[in-house]
Amino acid sequence: MSGLPKCPQCGSEYAYEDGTMLVCPECAHEWPKDRTAATGETRVVRDSNGNVLADGDTVSVIKDLKVKGSSLVVKVGTRVKNIRLVEGDHDIDCKIEGIGAMQLKSAFVKKA
Repeated sequence: MSGLPKCPQCGSEYAYEDGTMLVCPECAHEWPKDRTAATGETRVVRDSNGNVLADGDTVSVIKDLKVKGSSLVVKVGTRVKNIRLVEGDHDIDCKIEGIGAMQLKSAFVKKA
C-alpha cells in the first residue's frame, strides 16, 4: 500500500493526504499528518528555546501579547502556571491571573 496509517475512527486503510491533513474517504474523518494513530506517535510541543513542554508545566511569556477583542495585554515575564497542551494552532490552554482562560502559542513562551 501507500504507507499511510489507517483511519483512527473506522480503521479504513484507504486514507489519503490532503495538504497537511489525512482524510478517510469512507467516514470523512480528518486528522493531522504529524500525529498518526498507527504508530502511536504524539506531537511534541516545544517552547521558544526548544525545551519540551508537558501538561502542568509553568511557563513565562517572552513578548507582549494583545488579547483579541479586548484592550488587555499579557505583559512580558507573566508566569502562567499549570498549562494544558492541546491540538491546533495555539498549543497551550491556560488561565492567566487578571485575564482569565485563553490559548497561547508555544513560540511565545519559555519554560520557567
